[in-house]
Amino acid sequence: MAVTLSVSAANHVANFIAKRGKGIGLRLGVKTSGCSGLAYKLEFADDKQEGDLEFLSHGVTVLIDPKSLTYLDGTELDFVKEGLNEGFKFNNPNVKNACGCGESFNV
Repeated sequence: MAVTLSVSAANHVANFIAKRGKGIGLRLGVKTSGCSGLAYKLEFADDKQEGDLEFLSHGVTVLIDPKSLTYLDGTELDFVKEGLNEGFKFNNPNVKNACGCGESFNV
């Protein structure tokens, strides 16, 4: 079981944490939301919470709660630039369907 970051995502996270001046890594998770059932949660982590699973990817710590790992196992988080837009993209092999707006998914 693992979750990874692309080199681009790891560099973006590391640079943001350095500019921010604090933080130990990135926290990923899922929550019930949207028309398809689940939505991704993404935040910078300042500490490790009880029960967090920890992965190291390209020098960046990724923290995930055990329940979310069920839905995120095998996921690669990428940071992409498309024209004038840029942002994180979840490459999740577990997704069966996603809503039309791209905000939620189900497995």
